[in-house]
Amino acid sequence: MISIVIPVHNEEPSILPLYDRLISVLENLNRPYEILFVDDASTDRSAELLANLVETDEHMKVIRLRRNFGQTAALSAGFHEAKGEVVIAMDGDLQHAPEDIPALLEKIDEGYDIASGWRKHRVDNAFSRKLPSRIANWLMAKASGVHLRDFGTTFKAYRAEVLKDIHLYGELHRFIPALASFYGARVAEVPIRNTVRASGGSHYGIGRTFRVLFDILTIKFLLKYFTRPMHFFGSLGLLGTTLGGGVMVYLLIRKLFGVDIVTEHGPLMVAGGLLLLGGMMMFSTGLIGEMMMRTYFESQDRRIYAVREILTRKQRGHTSSAH
Repeated sequence: MISIVIPVHNEEPSILPLYDRLISVLENLNRPYEILFVDDASTDRSAELLANLVETDEHMKVIRLRRNFGQTAALSAGFHEAKGEVVIAMDGDLQHAPEDIPALLEKIDEGYDIASGWRKHRVDNAFSRKLPSRIANWLMAKASGVHLRDFGTTFKAYRAEVLKDIHLYGELHRFIPALASFYGARVAEVPIRNTVRASGGSHYGIGRTFRVLFDILTIKFLLKYFTRPMHFFGSLGLLGTTLGGGVMVYLLIRKLFGVDIVTEHGPLMVAGGLLLLGGMMMFSTGLIGEMMMRTYFESQDRRIYAVREILTRKQRGHTSSAH
């Protein structure tokens, strides 16, 4: 079964054309499917149109959020309600072509866990969208080790079990492949069409680039130090205490030789004290982080690994079961 998750916010002109094209594509796949529209507190007639559509189509479900929580939250709500073994996320503004869905499913059928869309020929403004996007994608690939050329597009297909290991918050929906790589997900990139927005204006601007940079730092930390925060904070703590301790020892020796360190080395003494104190704080933060991680995993009975499958041998032949 295929679940199509579409977050919408004030997309009234696009809903009916998108729905018609989706139905045309999905009916030709000859697979069971469902369509989940997540209305992120639209203020136009989007909710009314969706309410009318859901009355005529048993394959459709509409999830209305109480207020505008943002795209990540809307996607998370759709993922939670999706029943399909394969979940496809796409935007509701017609910049993603439903006709590309078979290409994404083809990669999933080949054995990949995530088929990520790649806007090979972008139609966005070169200065405000293309250049910042290329820089962000390059940084994200370096930070995560997942070599995608387009992290930003929502248009992706996932195996449902991959999404169960991912908890979304903030604006991390665009980095699901990187987060899933922590659990060994296999990711493929599929060229998709990128069309001009049919109507309305984009919800994104150049200011989002700075937020993306902060997200990249978050992802880097989560992927490398999530289960071992002491390795990150401990390294900073060791550097700070070593430098601060060295400065203070040097000043102590100078003091023993009768030098007035307050007068002659006042700024150096302050710097040494701050380094020493900062290093001790980093050590403390690392220890607290380690205890929080242990509490997190043990209280929720979560594992720091993900099993792809378990093979067993029975009396006759071999059997395998996927988890």
